[in-house]
Amino acid sequence: MAALLCGAAWAGEWPAKPVKVLVPYAAGGPVDTVTRMLMEITAKSLGQAVVVENKPGANTTVSTAALARSAPDGYTFGVVPAAYTTNQVLAKNLPYKATDLAAVSHMVNIPLFLFASPATPANSVAEFVAWARGKQPSYASTGPGSTGHLLGAMFSLSADLKAVHVGYTGSAKAMPDLMAGLVDYFFDPASGGMPHVKAGKLKVLAVSLPRRCDCAPDVPTMAESGFPDIVQSSWIGLMAPAGTPREVVERMSAEVAKAVRSPELHARLQGMGFGPVGSTPAQFQALIESDISVYGAISRKAHITLEN
Repeated sequence: MAALLCGAAWAGEWPAKPVKVLVPYAAGGPVDTVTRMLMEITAKSLGQAVVVENKPGANTTVSTAALARSAPDGYTFGVVPAAYTTNQVLAKNLPYKATDLAAVSHMVNIPLFLFASPATPANSVAEFVAWARGKQPSYASTGPGSTGHLLGAMFSLSADLKAVHVGYTGSAKAMPDLMAGLVDYFFDPASGGMPHVKAGKLKVLAVSLPRRCDCAPDVPTMAESGFPDIVQSSWIGLMAPAGTPREVVERMSAEVAKAVRSPELHARLQGMGFGPVGSTPAQFQALIESDISVYGAISRKAHITLEN
């Protein structure tokens, strides 16, 4: 009872100073932008400043390792993308263990769309598969081990395509080659391809969500297109160092959820192609474990390593 009372009192005093949030990408990118939008609102509810610190590098592991080494005092949190799960599946000798971190909140979902080169004659997934089976198609990703890499391989296996993976250093590098017909397909967020679709320079065939995306209601799901096993998306979540007081983790989770669902932010996120979530710590942990299981199975079946 004394411990419970002490924990409740400690949580009631938190935060007594500014809170730091580590971001694994450079400033100005979509993950950084969404984090700053969320934390601006969260800071108002907490009554303390939330300082965003960018720590890019090594496919997000620089930032995550720094978070794992941080004191579990409730004043350092870290953003992790879906690459956090693919790193655990594919990377060797990570500078941290999964047990070094505690889930806080699945903040937003990032639907991945199947974009196709305008050089292909296909206007649907079925037409694309029929066309691609007579060739050796290629698919782009934002790098070996990325969510797009694994989803592209999953589609290739499901459709029985002899596809070749072409890894890029980012969506901005891959899109010009896709539009030029140098690669044939690419799973990427709406922000990367939809402007080109609207300009008539790219085709969008499907989205890998359980239901159609509010940001593109005319685009069918992969399940509607005959591939019910491809229901994966990218995401952005918040974590804390293991050992951070449970009361603080739950308070931060609740504040983030409130910010995500606020009228001022909800519509802005949807307009950017993000799906607002704001989960509990347990729900986010379940998502992490599910993705590790799914991506582990894909990587083994497709023989994917960080070298291919």
